[in-house]
Amino acid sequence: MAALYSTYARSDLAFERGEGAWLYTADGTAYLDFAAGVAVNSLGHSHPHLVATLKAQGEKLWHVSNLYRVPEQERLAERLVEATFADRVFVCNSGAEAVECGIKTVRRYHFANGAPERFRIVTFEGAFHGRTLGTIAAGGQPKYLEGFGPAAPGFDQVPFGDLDAVKAAIGPETAGILVEPVQGEGGIRPFVPGFLKALRALCDEHGLLLAYDEVQTGMGRTGRLFAYENAGVAPDVMAIAKGLGGGFPIGACLATAAAASGMTPGTHGSTFGGNPLASSVAGAVLDVVTGPGFLEHVRQTGLVLMQRLAAVADAHPDLVETVRGEGLMLGMKCKVPAGEVVAALRAERFLTVGAGDNVVRLLPPLIIGEAEIAEAIARIDAGLTALDRAATAATDAEKTS
Repeated sequence: MAALYSTYARSDLAFERGEGAWLYTADGTAYLDFAAGVAVNSLGHSHPHLVATLKAQGEKLWHVSNLYRVPEQERLAERLVEATFADRVFVCNSGAEAVECGIKTVRRYHFANGAPERFRIVTFEGAFHGRTLGTIAAGGQPKYLEGFGPAAPGFDQVPFGDLDAVKAAIGPETAGILVEPVQGEGGIRPFVPGFLKALRALCDEHGLLLAYDEVQTGMGRTGRLFAYENAGVAPDVMAIAKGLGGGFPIGACLATAAAASGMTPGTHGSTFGGNPLASSVAGAVLDVVTGPGFLEHVRQTGLVLMQRLAAVADAHPDLVETVRGEGLMLGMKCKVPAGEVVAALRAERFLTVGAGDNVVRLLPPLIIGEAEIAEAIARIDAGLTALDRAATAATDAEKTS
């Protein structure tokens, strides 16, 4: 790894292949994957429909650039429009790019409508919107901003779920509000019922655009195609990625026709965005996720997993404080450092991912069933039991020393 930037605290694990919810090392050791590439492998590993689509498109055409029409990109955009609030789609390569496009769309809307002074966007503490200079400024977390010079201006951060603070932050320069319907990196934190409706009302009252970051929550993760459907509150702009490609890099920014009206030729672009290969794979993901019964399966499976996790938490009260989330986007808020829990579960060959607020995220492939849930619960219980025993042993050692 010496040739790579030292930007990741990687575990000493490498995988050779994957199938469904399982990953395999070169020696054949199997790990149950409830991290799913951080909510990316929405259909698990080596899904046959995605593999067949990738092979078929790969033998025809990979890339031509957006100098020309890309029929695969057009079909993907049409399907996203049909399935959502949106009228327009910009296809890019990642979640951060999708959020950047969303920010530009919000600001450009006001510029095109004669109010260039309206460029500020209200965001929330605990948010994570990406790693570009613009998106780390939107997220506002000091640990991501440190060392990169002055933060990009134009973002007013308010406490999580504080509607009065949102109202106080709105001024003559405010252009919009950017929010994750459920904070992912922030610790699987859903907003209380009615909060998104209140934001929508504020935007309508003040002529602002409401922008959602559904990079992690989208593509069925919470049991609906997009999490905003759970609240029944449509945005004006929405960024998506992660599960959209099922593991292939792709993102998109969706918007109403009015919100996108300022995004005219030359205002934004992407060399690779929406190329035939990525667009075809994303279309294949949509085939499955929007298929009969799929999202109902996610909702039911998520409910079962939540109930089983709650029972495990009750059995380990010194380690787990609570379980929260929606669909198959769940988190265990821990009483010990979340990193210790992630490591203990990895020792049981069970993969999870940490988050803010001392939370361990469980983001399994959306195709998991009862067998994978039973195996997951057994491994979580074993990992937590090992931590309990280690804590007891340490306490006993202190008493006898």
